[in-house]
This record gives sequence, structure tokens and C-alpha cells, in this order.
Amino acid sequence: MRDFIMYVTVIVNILSLAGMVAGVLMHSGRGGGLSDMFGGAGTTALGSTAAERNLTRITTVMGIVWIGTVVALSFLLVR
Repeated sequence: MRDFIMYVTVIVNILSLAGMVAGVLMHSGRGGGLSDMFGGAGTTALGSTAAERNLTRITTVMGIVWIGTVVALSFLLVR
């Protein structure tokens, strides 16, 4: 049972890592980021700031999940 939990934790860790990397790469740097990706200034009326805010929240949650799984794996790997 312990091995099953460890494998599930590793899978969640890898998925959260991939989600966090994708979220960071989609964030805006000096330009518009996600808002520029979908057409530039025309998307400001569609709520590009809400998209950036939601992307920040999702990336933060992915980071917290990743840190949690790293801590969980450190406890699971001690035998």
C-alpha cells in the first residue's frame, strides 16, 4: 500500500510540476503575455486581466501542490 501511495504522489508531483512550468511560461513578462497571445489590445475588453489573475492563482496552487508532494515524498522515502 505504501508503494501505491508513493507512486500516486510521484505522478501528482510530476503533473503539478508540468502545470507550474506551463503557467509560468504563459505569464506576461514585459509584454502582455497571455493577453497578447490571443490578439493583443483587442482582448482587453474581454477581460485579459482576469485571465492573468486566474493564471496567477492556478500557478500558485500548482506550486503549493508541488511543495506538498515534495514534502510527502521526503516522508515516504524514509524507511
